[in-house]
Amino acid sequence: MKNRERFVRVLNFQKVDDRLPMIEWADWWEKTLERWREEGLPTELGGGELREYFGLDMLRQFWIRPFQPDYYRLRQKYGDVKGEEDYKRIKEYLFPEDPLEPFREALLSYKQLHEDGEMVIWMTLNGFFWHPRDLFGIEGHFYAFYDYPELMHQINQDLTEYHIRVVEEFCKILKPDFMTFAEDMSYNHGPMLSYDLFREFLLPYYKQIVPVLKKHGIIPFVDTDGNLEEMIPWLLEAGIEGVLPLERQSGVDVVRIRENYPHLKMIGGYDKMVMNRGEEAMRREFERLLPVMKSGGFIPSCDHQTPPAVSLEDYHLYLQLYREYVEKAVRE
Repeated sequence: MKNRERFVRVLNFQKVDDRLPMIEWADWWEKTLERWREEGLPTELGGGELREYFGLDMLRQFWIRPFQPDYYRLRQKYGDVKGEEDYKRIKEYLFPEDPLEPFREALLSYKQLHEDGEMVIWMTLNGFFWHPRDLFGIEGHFYAFYDYPELMHQINQDLTEYHIRVVEEFCKILKPDFMTFAEDMSYNHGPMLSYDLFREFLLPYYKQIVPVLKKHGIIPFVDTDGNLEEMIPWLLEAGIEGVLPLERQSGVDVVRIRENYPHLKMIGGYDKMVMNRGEEAMRREFERLLPVMKSGGFIPSCDHQTPPAVSLEDYHLYLQLYREYVEKAVRE
């Protein structure tokens, strides 16, 4: 079975005849790669090429950020947004007229691989928590919910209209198989905002963009680190179908999630902190995930970037066990 069909079928709880997908959703830490190069990893390989070098499925991510080239220089000059006038000034450096210009050549070069079913294409957009935080700064963003509510709505409405344009332009070239809203709105004890704030300041904009995604057959995910379990009902209300990366060190339990939300799609979940503890520990972690792997709608993957404590030999062992268990999940 080809990579793309396998990936989509598994996420949609459909049967596959050979194995589950094998992916790394996140590139590796540079410190990890530095170690691996010293241990024999070829130095000339980049992120996508490394995936194929390790025998993983072909996957490419396109993160379409809402910034013009001069945005970061302007932020250094003026600092965080502190009100409506600041936003008006910085808005001139947001929302490029041609959002796909930096990506068009790569998209066109991958188009045939995507159409042939060899490559999964993944689109990422800045989310409605992430984007205002980027403008206001971390602390200013939390105050802005109360100090600048009208501005917060304006910022997210502007972002929504831009995102709709991005999706339509992207789909003129090819239709990504899934997408993520980059949010990072949870930490190890749960969400960083209340449901009331989510409902008022994020939900209206999700409800505008998610139907556009689904019209094109794109599976919508939210990417939020930490423990997201409390906010899963919020995301389902917004029309979101899946979540990643499901960090185990934050107490996330994919078995519990599957019991509570049987139709939720998931990517990630494999505890990266066991990857340098030997075969027995790595195998126990795959065994923990195996019942969910068998149930469909779940693609196991490292629950965040592989830490530099993991040797190249450790990682090859992880990949060996990964292949064993993605086959076992289909066979049993």
